[in-house]
Amino acid sequence: MASLFRAYGRGLGVLLLAIAALWILALIVVPLGAMIEQSLWWKDSKGDITLQIDRLYNDMATLQLDAAGETDAARKAGFEAQIAQKQALATELEAQETNPPKTYGLANFTRMSALHFYIFVRTIFYALMVTALALVVCYPMAYAVALASGPRKAIVLTVALIVPYAINELLRVYAWLMILDYRGVINGILAWLGMVDLDNRGWIPFLENPSAVFLAMIYTYVLFMVFPMVNTLETLDRNQIEAARDLGASSFRIHRRVIIPHAKPGIAVGCIMTFMLSAGSYSVPAIMTRGQGGDWFSQLVYRQFYESNNWNMGSAYAVSLLVVCTAFILIMMRLFGVGLRDIAK
Repeated sequence: MASLFRAYGRGLGVLLLAIAALWILALIVVPLGAMIEQSLWWKDSKGDITLQIDRLYNDMATLQLDAAGETDAARKAGFEAQIAQKQALATELEAQETNPPKTYGLANFTRMSALHFYIFVRTIFYALMVTALALVVCYPMAYAVALASGPRKAIVLTVALIVPYAINELLRVYAWLMILDYRGVINGILAWLGMVDLDNRGWIPFLENPSAVFLAMIYTYVLFMVFPMVNTLETLDRNQIEAARDLGASSFRIHRRVIIPHAKPGIAVGCIMTFMLSAGSYSVPAIMTRGQGGDWFSQLVYRQFYESNNWNMGSAYAVSLLVVCTAFILIMMRLFGVGLRDIAK
């Protein structure tokens, strides 16, 4: 804080701190706190309240008929007292029916069905596979961009990375859908070569395989894997590479002993970003599978909120996914031996 005040002055420093605090409060603390609180309670009615209310009103109707035909004042007063008692109980039950009391606990997390838990585990596994494949694909690209210089670097960055991502994400996903569809580009080329018969539905069902989603996700989130590695690899002293080569190290050994250890913060950030985006992605699996390749957990979260209108279960599902993503962040930091300060660089 003292360094901030020295750099920007006390007035501007306080303003920057206030903006940062407001940013953290509005975008992190309040939404996350509301989501966790929503996941920890539910409204649970005791028994079939509607049936109890119907029985009470039937009893009141019978008592009213009895009271109307009663001539004895004392007995009539007794009937009216019973009617008032049942009316009060019916009013109380109606209040519970419209606004039942909150019950706090962890039941929303334990109510997940076996099928939903399987989809949850499968989604985490698929997100890990997307992250691993993206790392394998993007590391050579990041290395080439980081070591390029001058006009060559500008061309690679512009043509290979920046220009394709000027297109909307949904358009990029739909482009892959058109390529991999039953009568898409690939199946059309195979049909032209005589390898498949589209007229007899002999196409290759790419969309029914998780690899179609993997491919679309890697293409969609490649920048989040490439740029952190590029930023760290650009700070690598190239003399270390030349010295290793002069000492007879192979390319594989140079990458394993020199380049990858230096790029650990960038690799950790890229893996974290790619995993979190993949695990929480809704549009990519929804578009690419079209209901043919199985749901991802993000689709179940959406349905709990907007189709089942069960915000408590939806919040519990979302918090469960958040816990796994947080655990993944901590594991990656431990695995690569980096801290928050290294990631921030």
